[in-house]
Amino acid sequence: MFGRPVESAQFRAKKVLRLLKHHGLVGSMGRAYGAGDNASMESFFALLQKNVLNTRRWNSREELRLAIVTWIETKYNRRRRQRALGKLTPVEFEMIYTTANAA
Repeated sequence: MFGRPVESAQFRAKKVLRLLKHHGLVGSMGRAYGAGDNASMESFFALLQKNVLNTRRWNSREELRLAIVTWIETKYNRRRRQRALGKLTPVEFEMIYTTANAA
C-alpha cells in the first residue's frame, strides 16, 4: 500500500555514493553496504582469530604482532590458493616453477 520502506542502510548507502561522487572519488569496494563486500576479510579475520588470537594469552603487543606476521607468512599465504598464481598455492606454484627451470 505505501510501497517498500527505505531502510536506514539503503539511505546511508545512497548518501555515501553522493558524497564520493561530489568529491570526485571512487569507492574501493562494490556497492556501498553490499553483503559480499566484506566476506573475504571476515573469512581472513575468522581464521586469524581461530589460529592465533584464541590460542593463548599474549604478554605484549609486540609478541602478538610477531605471532600474527608469522602466521600470515608461514601458514595463511603459503596454503591459500591465489588467482595470480593460476589458483595454486604459493608452495604448489614454487614446486612447478622450480621443476620447470631445472629441466
